[in-house]
Formats: sequence, C-alpha cells, structure tokens
Amino acid sequence: MKLASRLSNLGTENAFEVLNEVNRLKAAGRDIISFAIGEPDFDTPDNVKQAGIRAIKDNFTHYSPSAGILPLREAIARHIANTRAIQVTPDEVVVTPGGKPIIYYILHALVNPGDEVIYPNPGFPIYESVIRFTGGIPVPAPILEERDFSLDTRELEKRITPRTKLIILNSPHNPTGGMLTPQDLKHIAELACRHDLWILSDEIYSRIAYAGSFASISSLPGMQARTIILDGFSKTYAMTGWRLGYGIMPQELAVHIARLITNCESCTNTFVQYGGLEALTGPQAFVEGMVAEFKARRDLIVAGLNSIPGVSCKVPKGAFYVFPNVTEACKKLRLADGKALQQYLLHTASVAALPRSAFGERNTGETQEYLRFSYATSRENIVKGLERIAQAMALIP
Repeated sequence: MKLASRLSNLGTENAFEVLNEVNRLKAAGRDIISFAIGEPDFDTPDNVKQAGIRAIKDNFTHYSPSAGILPLREAIARHIANTRAIQVTPDEVVVTPGGKPIIYYILHALVNPGDEVIYPNPGFPIYESVIRFTGGIPVPAPILEERDFSLDTRELEKRITPRTKLIILNSPHNPTGGMLTPQDLKHIAELACRHDLWILSDEIYSRIAYAGSFASISSLPGMQARTIILDGFSKTYAMTGWRLGYGIMPQELAVHIARLITNCESCTNTFVQYGGLEALTGPQAFVEGMVAEFKARRDLIVAGLNSIPGVSCKVPKGAFYVFPNVTEACKKLRLADGKALQQYLLHTASVAALPRSAFGERNTGETQEYLRFSYATSRENIVKGLERIAQAMALIP
C-alpha cells in the first residue's frame, strides 16, 4: 500500500493503547484495576443529558455554523471573561468536537515547515505528534520534579531561537498534576512579548485545581492578543464521549480556524452544543462535588503510594493524575525502566498505569523513572489497587 510519507510523522496517544490491552485482559477474565485512562468516572450530569435529548426532540439535528451556535459562543465568551478577567466576544470563540481539534487546527494555522514549537515534556503526546505532522520542529521543555512539576522557565528561555513560533502550555498539567506559578506565567509572558511568540494555553483542567486559584497567561498585560486558550467540557462535566471543546483566540485567527472546520467536519454536532450550553449555564454543584471527590482521592492515593518502599509521590496541585518517582522500585525489582515496571504491574498485580515513556522521550540528562496513575476511579478501587501494588513490589521477578 502506497501511503503519504507524512503519516510517518504522526504519533498516537499511548493511553488508548494501554486501554486496549486492559480490555483484552478483561475479556480473557482478568480483574484489572485501571489507573490508565484520563477520563472522569462520573456520569454526565442529568440536566446536561436532558438538554441534549430535548435538542434532538426539537430537531436541532442539522448543520450549525462552523464556529458553533451563537448561544453557546456567547455563553463561553461570558464564562471566559468571568474566569480569566479578559474581554471576550463570541467572534473570538470557536467550538470544536473535543479539545484536540484546537491543537490540530492551531498548529496547522500558525506553523510552517521548519518553525519550532516549544512544548512541555513530559506532556500530552498529541502536542509533539501534531507539531511533527505539520512539518514543525518539536522542542521539548522539561517539566521537573524538583520544581513540583512546574515548567522550568529558565530552560524554556534557553530553547527560544529565531525560528521559534509558538509555546504550548498546559496547567494544570497532564501527566504530573503540576501547575504554573504566577511567577512562571509572568516570565513566559515577558518572553512571548520580547520574541513575538504565540502561546497555546491548554487549560482543559482549569476547573480541577486544588492549591490556590487557577491563573491563565491570557490575563496578563499584552497577552490576550497572542494567546489561544484551549478549554472544553470533557473533564469538567464528565462529557468525554460527547466530544465538545473550544478555543478562544483573536478574531482574525478565529475566521481561519472556522474555515478549517468547514473543510474538515463542517461543524460540531448541533445537539451536543446545546448540551454544552446547559452545562455551562446550569447548576455547577456537580463540578464542585466532583472536584472535592477528586481531592479526597488524590490524598488517598498519594499517601498510599508514599507508603510503598521504592516509591516517592509529590502531591499534585490539579487535574486527576499522580506522577510518582519509581526509580528505586525499578532497581529493587531489577527492572530496566518504568515501562518494564508498568508491564510488571499489569501482568503480575493486574493494575494498569502508564509509563513516563508514554509522554515523550526523556529530556537530556533525565535519569529518573515515573509512572502516571489517573485517580479518576473509585476510592475502593484505589485502595484495592494500592494493596496489589504493595504486594507486587514485595516480590522479586
């Protein structure tokens, strides 16, 4: 089969590969406790589901504008204005089927072959994948444990060259749960203004923050005009399967992103958008309760992991992931690396996690081993999984 050479530059999201392996083991009769997939285990709120059902019954089943229905864009503009302290109009909002299309379309709209894009590493693997697919040059910036998994802005500054076009930020951060500090954001903003750079700020976990309030770089002086905010409904409202996200960007750019949508999918599902409208404008008690439960689960899993010899786990400040250092555990079990430990836990302890290698190649000089655990599962499963891990760690393969 003769395929386009560009496909060789396209990566994947390893969480789904592990999920497929977990499902195969479950189908074979194994009882697997999975901490692998980054998806809230809560059901979509009933008022949101009912809004989607009403929209279908009311025949909102036809095309909508490529940028999204006006009522939803107006609601998103109000929400962003209230939470980021910036002025936003509906013309600066583009609605997409999930958050990933914003990454894909923004990189295609801004990055020419040979342009450099700085992104967090470890980080969401789709960043690097799409940078390469556009012909851009991915430039990883280290996310370091010794900085509580906040981006090292001094290292970021060293990576800026005349070819740098865009910096990708993600706070709260996947896979570590770290968050950018106000000082970090200020430094990055200064760099962006000095070097005339775009910022793609992935804020999909903005409502799931535990330590202090969330802050967006778009709120800083001079930054709204050069920032694209990525946000959506999947994580905040347990709507992953609905596929509904959005971007906030200068109107001149939004016109081009809407045209890309016209060429690719025409529009985002119309009745799904009405579900999103209800999510954003309806009662928010669900979100508050879910975040409180995630915080309790975070405390449970962090304490449990830190009680296991060979494992050291920082307390994440946001999202629903922990990123424990398992270097000593690998040595204790005589395993080559975190990937080997991930496979060992899956097949020996029936516990699924993701290795550091699922989130990008190692940074230069990086020697530590990590696993990512998503605590978007019940407290009962967390306790049971921790018990299995502790038992497996006591064995020598």
